[in-house]
Amino acid sequence: MSENNIPNEQNAEQQAPQATAPVAETATQKAPVAATAHDDFDWSVDKRNVSSYSKAEKEKYDQTYDSTFKVFEENSLLTGTVVGITNTDVVINIGFKSDGLISLNEFRDVPGLKIGDEVEVLVVEKEDRDGNLHLSRKQARQKRAWEKIVEVYKTGEVVTGTVTSKTKGGLIVDVYGMETFLPGSQIDVKPVTDYDQFVGKTMEFKVVKVNETIRNAVVSHKALIESDIEQQRVDIISKLEKGQVLEGTIKNITDFGAFIDLGGLDGLLYITDISWGRISHPSEVLQMDQKINVVVLDFDDEKRRISLGYKQLTPHPWDTLPATITEGAKVKGKVVNIEDYGAFLEIMPGVEGLVHVSEISWASTPINAKEFFKLGEEYEAVVVTLSKEERKMSLSIKQLTEDPWSTIETKFPVESRHKGIVKNITPYGVFVELETGIGGMIHISDLSWIKRFNHPSEYTKVGNEIDVVILGIDKENRKLSLGHKQIEEDPWNTFETIFPINSVHEGTVVKKDEKGATVQLQYGLEAYAPARHLRTEDEKPINVEDVKEFMIIEFDRSEKRILVSHTRVWEKAQAEEKEAVVKEKRAEADKTRKAVKNIQGKVEKATLGDLGALAELREKLKQSEGGEEKSAQ
Repeated sequence: MSENNIPNEQNAEQQAPQATAPVAETATQKAPVAATAHDDFDWSVDKRNVSSYSKAEKEKYDQTYDSTFKVFEENSLLTGTVVGITNTDVVINIGFKSDGLISLNEFRDVPGLKIGDEVEVLVVEKEDRDGNLHLSRKQARQKRAWEKIVEVYKTGEVVTGTVTSKTKGGLIVDVYGMETFLPGSQIDVKPVTDYDQFVGKTMEFKVVKVNETIRNAVVSHKALIESDIEQQRVDIISKLEKGQVLEGTIKNITDFGAFIDLGGLDGLLYITDISWGRISHPSEVLQMDQKINVVVLDFDDEKRRISLGYKQLTPHPWDTLPATITEGAKVKGKVVNIEDYGAFLEIMPGVEGLVHVSEISWASTPINAKEFFKLGEEYEAVVVTLSKEERKMSLSIKQLTEDPWSTIETKFPVESRHKGIVKNITPYGVFVELETGIGGMIHISDLSWIKRFNHPSEYTKVGNEIDVVILGIDKENRKLSLGHKQIEEDPWNTFETIFPINSVHEGTVVKKDEKGATVQLQYGLEAYAPARHLRTEDEKPINVEDVKEFMIIEFDRSEKRILVSHTRVWEKAQAEEKEAVVKEKRAEADKTRKAVKNIQGKVEKATLGDLGALAELREKLKQSEGGEEKSAQ
């Protein structure tokens, strides 16, 4: 009841004294008089004919009114009754002073909803900004669903859900009306690629993870399968024995082997236990979903690991080696492995032989097995040794042909000339192959008569053809000593007459260092000029490519060495010039001496005049002799 409907007590009290004052006053002074209609009027009723209540009455009525409503808090779950249904909303009575409206869309899962039905709702707000009661059936379902999900997560109970849609990385599952996430890895124990096949299916799940903060849950169907498999594993392992043959299905193939499903328990078949022969990948022998028999090689109860074998179901190839494969027999095999020391040929699956690098060729030059062999190539070879007990076999490729060194003296006698191919170059010489299995080395000093090389590569390259002379044969060590310069006669016999000591020749400086310079003379001959012999007359330096005159100061035929000097050239010219001056003065002195003797022979008597002439001649002679002595010094 509003205050407008309650009489104004103050007005009533003000009016009452005006009407009754005279009566009261008379009562104290006079005797009572008879009652009138005016006295029967209820002055507590106002002019709107509404009764007024006292404060106590009002509190009593308020309590009675409030007791008709339920007490609840926001975000609480309540059961309400449908009291009305419109085209868009459902009216719900929860015992509050006003009813709440919930969108009809939140009841799409309730076909045949009618007035009087009870539904669980969530009090979102007691009074929204419009003053209305805000209820939600959807949020009530979500809250109730979350409480159930958390409960089953704690208890480990299995729940039933419906896959509603596919999402990135997995599926969306409706559990108790709430969306949960099913990762792709948790759908099945086997890898799943097609997620669409599960949409719309109702399946059992286990809640494996919850996030209270964001109310997110993760479910797993794989966990249920694994729990069933776990029990099967326990049963299988309890019955396992080494050597036991089981049937299994190949469920996965990797680079290192294959996983075999033994009926709830997986075993690993390593690649080395698939075939007696070498294989590069298990898929060469096995296929997905293939059923095969395998033997139990080993197992670990604690770690629940089972090692399986496939090749062990057949005899080892060495135990059934054909009788035709004996020492000395020719076999053919495929290269299955290459090492630095040789290559392994697979004669038959599981039977291999080693071709050592020393058995590849009769040649003494080293061979790199990794350059000679290629994986997968086939070679014919001779069985050199064979041991079935140790399961080892050594092979030889070179023994397919005759040893060329057995007739080396007749085919390649000393001093014979041949052509060969440069196979290798080292700092000290060149290896030349004359024919397959036959070769030798040309020392760097035997490449040229007249040139000195710092490295053989300055003269020839690998693959070039070169003329050689057989200088020596070492049959025991299978080596030939070869020479190239010996193809021509030694020109140093001729050079000794062309370049005698003290002879002067024109030369070009081709190389220079602190110790001296290399000078190229005619005929391509090279000489060496020490630094002290490179001094010029005008003290200017001599540079590379300068052309100067050089004097031969040393000629060593045995060492093939020539020393030259440019300094000696101009020093000799100066000496010769001085010697010519001395000779000239001596000739003039001799001439004067003869003249004096002639005069002396003709004078019979000395006269004063003659004596003067004679003295003049003598003085001239002395001067001439004195100058000669100075020139000689």
